[in-house]
Amino acid sequence: MITAKGLQQLGFISLTDFVLQDDSDGNGTYIAEWLSDQPQPSLADIEAAHAVWQAIYDNNQYQRDRNYAPTGDQLDMLWHTIDEGGTLDKTSEFYIANKAVKDANPKP
Repeated sequence: MITAKGLQQLGFISLTDFVLQDDSDGNGTYIAEWLSDQPQPSLADIEAAHAVWQAIYDNNQYQRDRNYAPTGDQLDMLWHTIDEGGTLDKTSEFYIANKAVKDANPKP
């Protein structure tokens, strides 16, 4: 099967190097336009690259599960720690909040 993720894993960029389209007959996705100067990869190469992408994606589920506070809130925690004369050590609100997220979703 041809997938954008497989082509991207091979280093190609959607709409710059290729345009995909779904077949109206239900036969799946095909390359409607090949725009890259590089040769178009074979179906086997695209499928192998997609399998690599899928393995990487599956192995990094823990990263997607980590719901850290928004960046602005994290910066606010840092600012308050510094403003109140605290230290940025393992007792700071910033560290404790981020550590809790990491502990709840450990790296395998």
